[in-house]
Amino acid sequence: METKSCLFCGAPLRKTFVDLGMHPLCESYVSEEKLNQMEPFYPLYAYVCEKCFLVQLHEYVSPAEIFTEYAYFSSYADSWVQHAKRYTEMIIGRLGLTEKSFVVELASNDGYLLQHFVAKRIPALGIEPAINVAEAARKKNVPTLVKFFGRSTAKELVVERGTADLVLGNNVLAQVPDINDFAGGIKILLASRGTVTIEFPHLMRLMQENQFDTIYHEHFFYFSLISAERVFGAHGLTLFDVEELPTHGGSLRIYGRHADDETQPVTERYRELMGREKTAGFDRLETYTLFGEQVKEAKRKLLEFLIQAKRKGKTIAGYGAPGKGNTLLNYCGVRSDFIDYTVDRNTYKQGKFLPGTHIPIFPPEKIRETKPDYVLILPWNFKDEIMGQVGYIREWGGQFVVPIPEVRVYS
Repeated sequence: METKSCLFCGAPLRKTFVDLGMHPLCESYVSEEKLNQMEPFYPLYAYVCEKCFLVQLHEYVSPAEIFTEYAYFSSYADSWVQHAKRYTEMIIGRLGLTEKSFVVELASNDGYLLQHFVAKRIPALGIEPAINVAEAARKKNVPTLVKFFGRSTAKELVVERGTADLVLGNNVLAQVPDINDFAGGIKILLASRGTVTIEFPHLMRLMQENQFDTIYHEHFFYFSLISAERVFGAHGLTLFDVEELPTHGGSLRIYGRHADDETQPVTERYRELMGREKTAGFDRLETYTLFGEQVKEAKRKLLEFLIQAKRKGKTIAGYGAPGKGNTLLNYCGVRSDFIDYTVDRNTYKQGKFLPGTHIPIFPPEKIRETKPDYVLILPWNFKDEIMGQVGYIREWGGQFVVPIPEVRVYS
């Protein structure tokens, strides 16, 4: 087997972080007419770099195949749109943004965030590679460029529009295979006194809370603050502040600036989290190698619960058809022998089948029609929102099941 190289620093990759076996692409939902056709599966195998401690997958599929037509629309999650609105209000105040400022969002999806800048008349531009998703953003009057972002796109933008006072990216850093081109592009696009903010799931939380289902082919990287600092530092960008957020099971929002911009000093909370990661061993290899066993135990616990429920004659439906749910179900080998169907608010997914497991996807009303004993919440990061929306299952004694960090039943 050929030795792979770290996608950031180029060191040889020899250490396994976790091996989840073979998986289909988690956002490639299957239409009924394709159910009997061959489906491609790829290794879902994560390494940790011994030199820079960046956890990563390797590119088995080109980003163009994954992201040109994409099934994820941010606006279907109400709490996520609210999160974006709160961020907009906070950052406008913090940076003093006005109608003379320029804001660029990388991987701007369907305009879920930039619509709030547009409403306040602050010039904004979205960069989004998925044509179908960018179209939804334009309908919200959010100017959107259909492109992958990197150094060449940044150079074109600077010529056409000038540099940006704020560059932001939410849940995109993990999805860029050429991390050096991406960070290098931010360096070019950012105004001399500009700020970049990036949100990504925090590797420390992923490991502490066993969130292995957030590993999938669309996510090439899994960052700690330690590894993020190294990536941005290599491109002349200094991280100076960080917020710990509850989104996506625990995320970081990092703040960066040009290394020579002394106007934004490094904050105490940044130093505190960096110290906490070092105390937890995120700069030592052995910390990463224990994760695989933890994942196997989570699989055993979920299967034990499902087997016992089915032996008692209970019915189980899923809620949601997120990418993470597909990693969970495929890794655990859970198909329609355990789960009758799942539901999703996203009309794009309704009438299709989950990749690999071929569990059918219906509109949410299906739950009321069939009255399942258990509803397994696959997007567990939105469990409170979903339990509120589907609280009526208590009318017939239905219960919610959340699979991560381990199986919990909520009556």
